[in-house]
Amino acid sequence: MASKYRGGGTKASPIVVADGAASLCLGMGLIALVLLMSSTNSSASWPQTTSLQAEKACDEIYVVGEGETLHTISDKCADPYIVERNPHIHDPDDVFPGLVIKIVPLTH
Repeated sequence: MASKYRGGGTKASPIVVADGAASLCLGMGLIALVLLMSSTNSSASWPQTTSLQAEKACDEIYVVGEGETLHTISDKCADPYIVERNPHIHDPDDVFPGLVIKIVPLTH
């Protein structure tokens, strides 16, 4: 119920205000829960790789991706001799996305 007060407007009852605040808190809580669950699921599965995925990432012919260096590719593919096996690489620091290189992983 609303009652009149000076100034010509209406005054909301404390129950209506509390109900609105509870609805707002519930809505914000649900949004936070959804965001938390979506970020937890995506980040939990990201670093997990199987040996099959690691093998597929390092085929004999490898195409350099964005942000990769010969060092990161060498670590990823277990091939410390990338420069020696790829004579078309004149400068090991000049590696760019799309560069095709030969990979021969070390066998244990």
